[in-house]
Amino acid sequence: MNCEVCQLKELEVEHFEIREVLRCILHTIVFHRALGLVRPKDVDLELFEITYVQCGDMELEKKIDEKIEQFISWVEKHPNKKSQIILSFFEVKNKQPSWFTHKTERLQWEQWYINLNVAQHPKAHSGKSHNSKVVVDPGESALEERMARRAVLEASLHEVLFQIIKFVNEKKDHVPPIPNLEGVVWFPHEITIPSSSDSAFGMDMIKRMLQTGHPTMLS
Repeated sequence: MNCEVCQLKELEVEHFEIREVLRCILHTIVFHRALGLVRPKDVDLELFEITYVQCGDMELEKKIDEKIEQFISWVEKHPNKKSQIILSFFEVKNKQPSWFTHKTERLQWEQWYINLNVAQHPKAHSGKSHNSKVVVDPGESALEERMARRAVLEASLHEVLFQIIKFVNEKKDHVPPIPNLEGVVWFPHEITIPSSSDSAFGMDMIKRMLQTGHPTMLS
């Protein structure tokens, strides 16, 4: 099966921005791969002038939030590291049955790589002008720096959302038939986060996928 891959633009975020940024991206992807049986819910981000759409399903929101919290815990244990979250859509197929077993397999048809670079809190700078006795207010300087950085991140997040929309509009041939299951609202999917043993998760993940065809999943 053909598995389409979308590498989203890397975003540089601070720790306190992770939750909102990931919610926005993950829910946007899942919503655009929903099967039409959803109750769209607009969500306004608190940190950015951005509105995104959720599927309006409490169970889905809970699962996404659980993975985000796991990722945040990983980030706290691995500071200053670039990292990826992978959202994979798959089909469940029955394998050839044997005498004693009846197995299924997951055939991935689409993967989204969410790339984050979690930066440390910028330090305030203070000092005196060489040409005058004016003292630079460290609080004001830090605030301006943070506002400028926030504007850059907001623009980059907009680019990522447009990248998602462009991809789902252009890449359609690989999408499998809608599962014939009652109550199914979206395609089966799973979210992969770095494991505690991954020192260079991005490269390790690619190597494992080349070797096995499937990423290592957290239970």
